[in-house]
Amino acid sequence: MLVSAILASALGFIDGSILAIAMPALRADLGASLAEAQWISNAYALTLSALILAGGAAGDRFGLRRAFVTGIALFIAASLACAVAPDPAILIAFRAIQGIGAAIMVPGSLAIIAKAYPKKERGRAIGIWAAASALTTALGPVLGGFVLTTFGNGVWRAIFAINLPLGLISIYLLLAKLPADKPTEKRSLDLGGAALATLAFGLLAYGLTAMNAEGGGMLSTPAIVAGVVLLFVFIAYERWQRDPMIDLGLFRIRAFAGANLATFFLYFALSANLFYLPMLLIAGWRLSEAEVGFIFLPLSALIALLSGPVGQWSDRIGPRFPIACGSMVVAIAFAGLALLTHFGIHNFWTGTFPLMALMGLGMAQVVSPLSTAVMTSVEDKDT
Repeated sequence: MLVSAILASALGFIDGSILAIAMPALRADLGASLAEAQWISNAYALTLSALILAGGAAGDRFGLRRAFVTGIALFIAASLACAVAPDPAILIAFRAIQGIGAAIMVPGSLAIIAKAYPKKERGRAIGIWAAASALTTALGPVLGGFVLTTFGNGVWRAIFAINLPLGLISIYLLLAKLPADKPTEKRSLDLGGAALATLAFGLLAYGLTAMNAEGGGMLSTPAIVAGVVLLFVFIAYERWQRDPMIDLGLFRIRAFAGANLATFFLYFALSANLFYLPMLLIAGWRLSEAEVGFIFLPLSALIALLSGPVGQWSDRIGPRFPIACGSMVVAIAFAGLALLTHFGIHNFWTGTFPLMALMGLGMAQVVSPLSTAVMTSVEDKDT
């Protein structure tokens, strides 16, 4: 079961990391603007973040195995559609559908671990999950960069086709190893909350993206304001719901609220860095995709090598100290990258590469403890 969870999570990780390397080639092939490139990335993240809690509830409502398999199948079907997309608009649409599949798939992978392991062993299991997931993605950008450099920009479409064999293997293992389970709860899906969250996050994403887009600046402020208003409407709606998508009472638990806040800031910074840095190195510094592919190697490799031991360490001493230490190391790495950019130091191998390794060292200390902190801070019925 752990292998199925690892493969399913690897689908999303591989997709995102190789896509960052391929974005300059994708833009050149499809004639995509910077704003469209941002939406190719954002469409997936938007539907994933807005619907992930509803996706977790789907596992309770329809059964974990059924929901998990459905999410993987939807993800790989959308991936194949992305592989043949003729223009940026269609690619953005199917990236959004990929996010819907991932919103069902991702919580299922952690739910399988939560059901299979007792609380005292979850840190180790989550550490193995994080390590193996990172290991499966470590070579992805390297190989992707090599293939793009060797065979040309048009081969970026193969990035999405990679999801087909991985997804089919994961589905086979699930059907073969995970017995059919009955729904644990008959609660209704909070479709109204999911719609409000999607609209709110969508308006905020559009407003922030349009701020620097030609002709979009006038619409950015109204979109951001409308998004903030809808967020408050969403919170009020969730308080009123009998079966809310988000149990807001969980945020009264300090460990749960703190771990989620730390996760938001860490991955917000990491995602922005991994979106813009490859484009800067390829389009600005004129490095090859093969060279830039190595930028992900120390990050993924260190997470893969250290997440298991860090998970066991976190089980013994608690997640607070590893999270604090790792966050500080990541902050130092980001500060170093900012200084390199500020002073115009264009040295990849002695500047950018070691700082990405430092970032990987920090992230390896937080990935497993953060997940463990969230999963162990609430009752099993809320995982």
